[in-house]
Amino acid sequence: MSDVAARPSASPGRLVWNRLLRHRLAVVSLLFLLVLLILSLAAPWIADLRGVDPTATDLFRRFEPPSAEHWLGTDDLGRDLFQRLLDGGRVSLLVGVSGALLSAVIGAVIGVVAGYRGGRLDAVLMRLTDGVIALPLLPLLIVIAAIDPRKIGVPVELAQSETFSLYRIIVIVALTGWTTVARLVRAETLSLKARDFTRAAQALGARPGRIMFRHILPNAAGSLVVATTLSIGALILLESTLSFLGLGTQPPAASWGNMLTGAQELLQQAPILALLPGLLIFLTVMAFNFLGDGLQDALDPRSERRL
Repeated sequence: MSDVAARPSASPGRLVWNRLLRHRLAVVSLLFLLVLLILSLAAPWIADLRGVDPTATDLFRRFEPPSAEHWLGTDDLGRDLFQRLLDGGRVSLLVGVSGALLSAVIGAVIGVVAGYRGGRLDAVLMRLTDGVIALPLLPLLIVIAAIDPRKIGVPVELAQSETFSLYRIIVIVALTGWTTVARLVRAETLSLKARDFTRAAQALGARPGRIMFRHILPNAAGSLVVATTLSIGALILLESTLSFLGLGTQPPAASWGNMLTGAQELLQQAPILALLPGLLIFLTVMAFNFLGDGLQDALDPRSERRL
């Protein structure tokens, strides 16, 4: 009886957290992603503490086995594999998270405007969404990524920098990844704009922009968070594919995708060079998917009975 009596007094955030904790795979995935994120962000400090330069090549120390100096050994150019994996994780996570957040912003704006305004604007925006969905994704991304930025007015120094290559990939994956969020937010908006709180705001003379972004969109935040979390894994996989094809992050900067590219001709000689980045891609994508599933149930009060 005491547990039942205590439930109504718990905050909504506490209830969501308690439901999330019941998903073992979601909790394990969250812990894995936190550890991976911390290690990736701390990679420069870890390299300084170990006295290792992950970009320095040493052809006399190629394919060394794991040791006290090189924890996972070295690659085909004598670079420390452990530090390269951490650097690649930082790039891949940055692309996945930033691309997902940018996609969420674009999709949320298009979805809430289409759902609330309706009419011709809704039809135009949804046909645009359907058109992007209908495009073959990978060939489209290959064409966009293959465009030489110097030919469209980007300065040579900027076009050849590692930062520009990274930001370009983020923008490319975001411009093609917003469609799912847009359709989801539109569906939520169609439901929420018929609720009493929306009608009350309209009766009080609130402007459409305030109603959309102050009242409707926050109430669709649960679905938006779940969709964004699930899309991170897909975008990490997409970035890895582009980098594997040589159109993503360019060497000497490391990403898990271009590490696989460099290892594809060394599978028989040093299979660990392909195994480790491939395994990290697999585990990270699966972790984000499990976390998204857990958040979906945790944010849905109706899931209490199922749990």
